[in-house]
Amino acid sequence: MCLAVPGELLESYDREGMKYGRVRFGSVTREVCLYAFPDALKGEFLLVHVGFAIARIDRVEAERTLSVLLELEQGDAFGAIEPSAAQGGSG
Repeated sequence: MCLAVPGELLESYDREGMKYGRVRFGSVTREVCLYAFPDALKGEFLLVHVGFAIARIDRVEAERTLSVLLELEQGDAFGAIEPSAAQGGSG
């Protein structure tokens, strides 16, 4: 399963001929490769997967996606499968 997380572009810059940006994901800021979206503008929302912007989204979609991710985290959906069950064991 792949997961892309929405973030807001704070700034963009060139580094060694490649476009990068600082993207805010809640209280965390990370460097993201903007190869697919070199014309992305400050304030735009991007879906980011393993450090690469893979899509542009609007603010409403970004907020909706973040809300769902928070619900999953609070519901412990990521820990719902016990290792023994995932490996076919009987527990």
